[in-house]
Amino acid sequence: MTTRIERAQAATRDAGIDALLLTPGANLRYLSGYAAKALERLTCLILPASGEPVLVAPQLERAAAVASGLTVDIATWQESEDPFALVKSLLPTSASTIGLDDQMWAARVLALAEALPSMRQVLAGPLLRELRMRKDADEIAALRDAGAAIDRVHERMDEWLRPGRTEREVGADIGRAIIDEGHEHVDFIIVGSGPNGASPHHEVSDRVIERGDPVVVDIGGTNQAGYCSDSTRNYLAGGEAPIAYMDAYRVLFEAQSAQRAHARPGVTAESVDRIGRDIITAAGYGDQFMHRTGHGIGQETHEEPYIIEGNDRELEPGMAFSIEPGIYFDGHFGARIEDIVVCTESGIECLNNQPRELVVLD
Repeated sequence: MTTRIERAQAATRDAGIDALLLTPGANLRYLSGYAAKALERLTCLILPASGEPVLVAPQLERAAAVASGLTVDIATWQESEDPFALVKSLLPTSASTIGLDDQMWAARVLALAEALPSMRQVLAGPLLRELRMRKDADEIAALRDAGAAIDRVHERMDEWLRPGRTEREVGADIGRAIIDEGHEHVDFIIVGSGPNGASPHHEVSDRVIERGDPVVVDIGGTNQAGYCSDSTRNYLAGGEAPIAYMDAYRVLFEAQSAQRAHARPGVTAESVDRIGRDIITAAGYGDQFMHRTGHGIGQETHEEPYIIEGNDRELEPGMAFSIEPGIYFDGHFGARIEDIVVCTESGIECLNNQPRELVVLD
């Protein structure tokens, strides 16, 4: 069976790149299994287009790299040594083009340019994202586990979300539950009550939740396997929701349902966005749907494929992404329904299965 490293090397050769240099982040973990810390000391995986990869790491991080189950050779450097000179010495002598991790710190990029003045630098992202976009069975199982874990947190929302508590207090409880229910760490918590729900990336605040407030709860974490969860549900903190909110919510529910029904291999990413956006626009809420329908997910919460107008890529089995239309009225309220789905051979598997209807917490 071809390994991830072998597939990455083949893609590197096809792109005319001599070696990839990957610093701590999702790409390094995807290829090596090592979730290296992003520190001021250089850690860098050197992946030549042909030949054996090697991890450059500080001596004091060697034990952590070995403990991760890393199977590539490790070249360590001491505190008084120049790690960029070590990288240069380990690159193929014929190398003229190197692919750098898209999220490599600018200081690293400039230091490599100084150490390797004759080398052309290009982005490694375009070729690696093609590999990471299509999840294998183990990755889908890890995403399924993460999705079930975040569903269990949503299922417990009535333990914490009620009038008289602040968004911050509710968010702290949610954070503990994200860990308790099977994540290794918390990635984000959005508790948007009342008018704060109209800000899609609101986090938490000291606003006291009031009876009758619609509340957007968007939460996610990363599990031990390194895969992310992300799910949004909507709650009513007792009482009755405003009529205008319920009118908008019915349209949102219809749009998200239509998008899930439409998504399958062979349709384009933009068509999934369009079918929901058309429903929302026809109902008069087009200007209140201000973002794309979704994003890919894996070892990062946001990765390819993006479900947005203009992306004519056809969906394929193994692609995992969110379907999350929203309607937002600035100063009043907002709502978003979000599921993570995975393309199967003939349709999709939905990894989030908590109720999508407005949940009333009395």
